[in-house]
Amino acid sequence: MNFRRKVEERFQWDHQNTKKHSTVAPTFPKLVVSSIFFISILCLFYTLSFSNASNSSNHQLGISKTIRVIGKEIPSPVPFPQKINPVVKTNLRHIVFGIAASARFWEQRKKYIRLWWKPQRMRGIVWLDKAVKNGSSEEDRLLPPVRISGDTSKFKYKNPKGHRSAIRISRIVSETLRLGFEGVRWFVMGDDDTFFVPENLVRVLSKYDHNQLYYIGSSSESHLQNINFSYGMAYGGGGFAISYPLAEALAKMQDRCIQRYPGLYGSDDRIHACMAELGVPLTKEPGFHQVCHFNLFTFSLYLSIFFC
Repeated sequence: MNFRRKVEERFQWDHQNTKKHSTVAPTFPKLVVSSIFFISILCLFYTLSFSNASNSSNHQLGISKTIRVIGKEIPSPVPFPQKINPVVKTNLRHIVFGIAASARFWEQRKKYIRLWWKPQRMRGIVWLDKAVKNGSSEEDRLLPPVRISGDTSKFKYKNPKGHRSAIRISRIVSETLRLGFEGVRWFVMGDDDTFFVPENLVRVLSKYDHNQLYYIGSSSESHLQNINFSYGMAYGGGGFAISYPLAEALAKMQDRCIQRYPGLYGSDDRIHACMAELGVPLTKEPGFHQVCHFNLFTFSLYLSIFFC
């Protein structure tokens, strides 16, 4: 009996399991197919979404590239064509002369200035050590204006063979600059017995860029003078030119520079010393002639000319 009951129970249990397996067997494939279908839909949706995002990004990038290309190809519009001023060549109006003179010899020396000075075309100042009687003649009106140099008593001068007027004369370029002339490119320094050929002077200075630092002149034609002073120094008797930017730099430091060299002899070597401190060498132009003629004139040792 017991054996039979056990067999029946075993039969019932196997029958129930068979039912379960028969129920699971058809349900499992459906579940797998449903899962695959769902995953496929998700992949398709994701692919479409990524594709749309990529196309949108590429479209925006294409627009930005187009804008950049257009920006490069098409410059900013100019409302009205601008006129470019041509470069004006150096002429006499761009040059301001600083002429060193003394009240003692003014009546004689001014005759030399009249030989080359062009009142309507040239600008400059005659610098004297003290006032002189103003001439009222027509000839005197054809001369440059006369001014009195500034006081130099504060500066030391220790050369026993020279004269302290060298300090006054060395400051002429700086004092002329401070008068505020407009449109200046060059300051030309000379003595009251220096003879300039204006057209030749303009031609020489036109070769150089007036916006740069230039110290233009020549050594003396006297070998002894060059030995005593320097072959690299411009001589005021023959005249020399200083560009406007260099004159500005000189004016800012010259008084301090002069104080450092009280033992120098003349004005030219004082300017040369300051040029050395500024680091500007002499640009030699042979047209600046310094000719030494002893006893040629009773009132002057030097006849200085400018011929090219």
